[in-house]
Amino acid sequence: MRPFDTGPPPDDEAPPTRPRLSARTLRTALRALFTALLAALLVGSLVPAAHAAATPSPSRTAVLPSWPGDTPNTTGGKDYFIDATQGRDSAAGTSPATAWRTLAKANATTFAPGDRILLQAGEHWQDQQLWPKGSGSAGRPITISAYGDPSAGRPYIAANGQVPSPFNADGTKNPATVGLTGAIVLRNQQYWEINNVELSNDNDFATDITTGSYVRDGIMVSINADLLKAGEDSAMDHFRISDVFVHHLDGPSSWQKIHYGAVDFQVFGSKSYKDYGTGGHHFKDVRIENNTFENVELHAVQFAFNWFAADGADAGQYDENGKWHEGWEQLWVRTRDLYSRDVYIGHNYAESIGQGAIQLANTKNMTVEYNEVNGYLKRYDAVSCGLYLWAGADSVMQYNEVYGGPNNEYDGTPWDLEYTNFNVTYQFNYSHDNAAGWMAYMGNSSNSVARYNLSVNDNGVLVKNMLSTNYSPTYFTNNTFVYDGADLDYVHDETFLSRVYFLNNIFYNTSRTTETPWYRRTGALRQAVFSNNDYYEAGGTHSTQEPADPKGTRADPRFVGDPADYVTGVGVNRIREAAAHFALRTDSPLIDAGRYNPHLGTEDFLGTHLYYGAAPDIGIAESRIGPKVPHPVDDDPIEEEADNRVNLALGKPVTASSTHSGANGTLTAAKLTDGDLTTRWAAADDAAYPITLDIGFGADTTFDEVYLDEYTDAGTNPRVRSFALQRWDAGTGAWVTFASRDTGIGHDLTVTGFGSVTTSRLRVALTGKIATEQYTPTLTEIATYRTGE
Repeated sequence: MRPFDTGPPPDDEAPPTRPRLSARTLRTALRALFTALLAALLVGSLVPAAHAAATPSPSRTAVLPSWPGDTPNTTGGKDYFIDATQGRDSAAGTSPATAWRTLAKANATTFAPGDRILLQAGEHWQDQQLWPKGSGSAGRPITISAYGDPSAGRPYIAANGQVPSPFNADGTKNPATVGLTGAIVLRNQQYWEINNVELSNDNDFATDITTGSYVRDGIMVSINADLLKAGEDSAMDHFRISDVFVHHLDGPSSWQKIHYGAVDFQVFGSKSYKDYGTGGHHFKDVRIENNTFENVELHAVQFAFNWFAADGADAGQYDENGKWHEGWEQLWVRTRDLYSRDVYIGHNYAESIGQGAIQLANTKNMTVEYNEVNGYLKRYDAVSCGLYLWAGADSVMQYNEVYGGPNNEYDGTPWDLEYTNFNVTYQFNYSHDNAAGWMAYMGNSSNSVARYNLSVNDNGVLVKNMLSTNYSPTYFTNNTFVYDGADLDYVHDETFLSRVYFLNNIFYNTSRTTETPWYRRTGALRQAVFSNNDYYEAGGTHSTQEPADPKGTRADPRFVGDPADYVTGVGVNRIREAAAHFALRTDSPLIDAGRYNPHLGTEDFLGTHLYYGAAPDIGIAESRIGPKVPHPVDDDPIEEEADNRVNLALGKPVTASSTHSGANGTLTAAKLTDGDLTTRWAAADDAAYPITLDIGFGADTTFDEVYLDEYTDAGTNPRVRSFALQRWDAGTGAWVTFASRDTGIGHDLTVTGFGSVTTSRLRVALTGKIATEQYTPTLTEIATYRTGE
């Protein structure tokens, strides 16, 4: 049973009255006056000046002064009016008195640059879809908006699921109908602005769809590469979506290999990405702001490529370092310059979202800020997160608030440092009460930074996963983590595969009975460097797993506010009020206790310059105590605090008995002594055992420690079962075994206990493979050391 009558009313019949949705849940919070005043004194203005006067979404206000359609058209086009009650499709449509009646009339019209399609406020269109044709031009976009009585409420399109299926009968995607699943649709069109409308696309608000095949969007904007004619633009420019209310989109609780949501930008192509050109097939200059999304799925906002035959074995590719990327990782978006670009997503509210709320991909130069997510993964038990970007570049996520996330074994966190990201920063974000944890961390990225973020009661895994090595180190700096150690799963649940730096963070455990559980796997923190962090245990007992941090502290931070009384319910535009609660009192031992690194950026969560005094403070808020340091210099790089012992094998030549010819010839034995754990050697698939790796020192060299490391990622496990270490005996002209193991290598294996060995050549002989592994070994590094050097 649909919530409303079906079909548009005939010309002589008044439409049924649409039930009014309940108002957004009232959000109130009473804060202690002393705490608020003290925080204000410490940190100054709590609302950034650039956003202090931001207009709230009309979904959260009762009346607008007027609708955009009540003001003159300044772009030189025509205005077309649609009135579901008084309109007539036989009329001219160019004035309120001659308005059209149905959306079908607009769908049959090709609009010109500067035209406006204006829907009568308070009216609604049942079982209809709006797909107007045509494109605007630079400075003259085509607009969909409202006109009429400011108190009447937005015009409402209730598609009720009456949209084409994107699938053929056999379940494959239909090139003719993908992208046509929205209440509002644009396909291969550009220069459009949509504002002040209400949309839904579900035929039964009361029943949650869990099975079947349904794809339903609010606003669906697509590029269909198969339908573009030769010479047509494949990059679509200028979209503005604002002050839109989308609610009740439903679909099955399973992955249909197609995304859908309240605002959905997708690029479709039925062939392999290799069959399309480079440099096109993307969106640019997009702004999605001041919208409200409630009870929608899969997503509130979505950007992605889809289809493009990216799942097959031939869809993967090697990068310049010889690292293999499966097609779904979408490295091809970067190598073929297919990123959408110049995208702003801000000041949106999303509540009760079926899967990941703001799920973004394949985009660069993106700013995502002041978005509030209240509940995600509500009706979908699969991998996703609250707000994140994957296969993106040169983008920042800041001043967002996410809460109400699920308890999910896999992802489920509010944020995600995802696969194939380059130069992506998460800063000044606030997450709380997310049962899966704080940050998913996948790897395969470069220059990922998470700084000055606040996490309260994200009691799952703080830094979750890490399935592949990175191109460059990741930095977690000046974050404040407040958690219950008795409820927290781990700080990290897998193994850091590449260098990760933790500096100036606060780890604040509120439990008085259970110390912080840091990891579940031996060697989990092997690639992590901790410096100048604060480790506070309310119970007074510190875990034996706590990482070594010679410059760290174990002091009570002395926050301005009580950590148990953290700020919620004030709205994302007042996010700094929540952060100010965790500023430091003037007597805090964490003031000037941090260290500077360029990855800290230039300001803290509260907008304070970095830094004042002798050193940066630990945590999310810098105190204005001591002289201002206008141009900080990193004279003590944390990057130099890794293992600084002399690796006697570094840069020495290596000869392998077998080398894999793939990855454009990059899997060579020289990678074993380059000092870089992100590169690797691999044996040929048909290599015979023993597989030997011979290092030539050039002269007699003495060592008493050998380090070995295998390469692993999401699809590659350790493969070596047994090996032997051998020295070259020049006198006898033979190899002599001085150590052996049959318990495997895995990660970070240090072999000692054989005394001192002096030789001009070292052989690592891989003598056996783990029985359950199909492929031959692949290693990242061989190093040798002498104690005391």
